[in-house]
Amino acid sequence: MRSKRFEALAKRPVNQDGFVKEWPEEGLVAMYSPYDPKPSIRIENGVVVELDGKKREDFDFLDTFIADNSIELDRVQEVLAMDDLDIARKLVDFNVKRDQVLDITLSMTPAKMCSVLNKLTVLEMMMALTKMRARKMPANQCHVTNATDSPVLIAADAAEAAYRGFAEMESTTAVARYAPFNAMAIMVGGQVGRPGVLTQCSAEEATELRLGMKSITAYAETISVYGTEQVFIDGDDTPWSKAFLASSYASRGIKMRYTSGSGSEVLMGYAESKSMLYLESRCLFMTKGAGVQGIQNGSISCIGVPGAVPSGIREVLAENLLAALLDLENASGNDQTFSHSETRRTARTLLQMIPGTDCIFSGYSATPNYDNMFAGSNFDAEDFDDYNILQRDMKIDGGLRPVSEEGVIKVRNKAARAMQAVFKGLNFPAITDEEVEAATYAHGSHDIPKRNIPEDLKAADEFMKGKIDGVEIIKALYQEGFKDVADSMFQMVKLRVSGDQLQTAAILDENFKVQSAVNYPNDYHGPGTGYHMSQERWDEVKNIPNAVDATDFE
Repeated sequence: MRSKRFEALAKRPVNQDGFVKEWPEEGLVAMYSPYDPKPSIRIENGVVVELDGKKREDFDFLDTFIADNSIELDRVQEVLAMDDLDIARKLVDFNVKRDQVLDITLSMTPAKMCSVLNKLTVLEMMMALTKMRARKMPANQCHVTNATDSPVLIAADAAEAAYRGFAEMESTTAVARYAPFNAMAIMVGGQVGRPGVLTQCSAEEATELRLGMKSITAYAETISVYGTEQVFIDGDDTPWSKAFLASSYASRGIKMRYTSGSGSEVLMGYAESKSMLYLESRCLFMTKGAGVQGIQNGSISCIGVPGAVPSGIREVLAENLLAALLDLENASGNDQTFSHSETRRTARTLLQMIPGTDCIFSGYSATPNYDNMFAGSNFDAEDFDDYNILQRDMKIDGGLRPVSEEGVIKVRNKAARAMQAVFKGLNFPAITDEEVEAATYAHGSHDIPKRNIPEDLKAADEFMKGKIDGVEIIKALYQEGFKDVADSMFQMVKLRVSGDQLQTAAILDENFKVQSAVNYPNDYHGPGTGYHMSQERWDEVKNIPNAVDATDFE
């Protein structure tokens, strides 16, 4: 006979998840592998000739790039001689300010960084992350996609997401050739919901850069880097090619960050028996060396791998902290669902939500997960109320705000009509009044009329080949009576000239003022310092629509 209790436990959602015992030889180990290198460095005539136990003649191209570009060499030997526990305590000690920590961590090697992080508990990492986040105030980013690539629905969902408080929004496609329409839709809708929202459309890298050069995206983040040479080679890339691509974005005034995350090398079969944290540290050091302002990391689309091994979710937090220790913007994952358990997915998110990161999610799904073309997020549109109440329960700023149904319907309708006007003004296949009405009230693509996909794709191809760009979209909006939206888009295009959004961890407020690590650096050094919600922001967070007002019963 079986225990009735164990029969009941076997049916729990968490036991539908996959788990695996540690297997260091294949890289199935989270934070420490016996095959990880020991910290070391040797410098001759200003050149690193040994890095983490490997001589220069044995370097792979990641070692070479990191040795030549990523480490501040003036203090590196002094820092490597410091005790790991002493450094770990400085990370947690709020009397040691962020700049003092960076004076140490920017002179570490990848192996030294991992050795220090292995000394920290989850709670200590959260305390360190509170201090080490680049920008003073946290923010949030979301995905806006749908299974049919309906541009009017993307515009409406983007408007709602911006209205709810997301500072950045990312789209991608079900059909790759829809990319320009999705990029237009998320940008137009975003500016309806809240002026100053940064938007992008994830696509093949050359296409993504062309979208930015046509002024219909403001940033990019799906520029992937990896922790072993063979995985890089399989992707037809090198650290230098990625650095060149990064400079191409920067030269056009387009914000971008790299993407990395633990588990990718394991999935590709080239983990070289190293821990996931060590391989991720190489990705982050390479990001720093390339001069890129930030990183999307936290395992990202490979979250099932660290999520299956002991200490794996702790490792995800460690890699987020590692990014901050290198003075990078950190968009901290939480973007792909990894567990059947409501408890596990919430616990994983709270590790970034409570201390706050530059973007707590790099892909909260602002749509139902059946429409998320990034494979489903850890939180989606059906979790908005839960998320807002978590903010309220703990008095933490997770980047969102409660909204009214009336307000959401209003911005969705305006965004749908604005997108209809753009398609009319540019002679694209018409968006019908029926589509506008459906998008205004829709939950997802199941509620939207189908479009003529061949005609859409033909128009999208012609757009990419032709000279139409963001300026023509602005003109179409202005001519069709959406002057405020046109002005917002014009302000976004003007940013390409100043380049202010290239600052580390840059986002924009509704007046298009940049908020970044330059003008709003994180200055936390204990209670009463750092970021605290203003009374106005706290009033906004706690004012959920379903809270009873006691005065109504007087």
